[in-house]
Amino acid sequence: METRPPLPPFTRETAIEKIRLAEDGWNSRDPARVALAYSLDTRWRNRVDFPRGRPAAQAMLERKWKRELDYRLIKELWVFDGNRIAVRFAYEWRDDAGQWYRSYGNENWEFGADGLMIDRHASINDMPIQESERKFFWPLGRRPDDHPGLSELGL
Repeated sequence: METRPPLPPFTRETAIEKIRLAEDGWNSRDPARVALAYSLDTRWRNRVDFPRGRPAAQAMLERKWKRELDYRLIKELWVFDGNRIAVRFAYEWRDDAGQWYRSYGNENWEFGADGLMIDRHASINDMPIQESERKFFWPLGRRPDDHPGLSELGL
């Protein structure tokens, strides 16, 4: 059986660990790697996309990262209970014309006993920003441990 620790029920510490693992995966911008954190029959709501199943989620991520360039994401715990975690997040990216955005949102996650995400419900709003307003400056990939989180950045 495929498992993806940490497994529910979550404690505060394991919920934070699960969130950081998700953030690291998404910051890799590798759709195949990210998709492995989701159950084969995962259900998503992501803006106007409603992928059903791991292959559909992966395809959505492939489209996303072709459009959202120089993507950098920070996730933060909002609340957890049993096999569910709610997070808030912000990410910065630019389009192919060079316009920068900061996207804000929240996600509600539900996990199976195997630690794979069954349901992912995301609400996201994009705000155009000037390049001078950016706050996420680490090299592409994993956010360094010493980089401030959302609360420290006033977001």
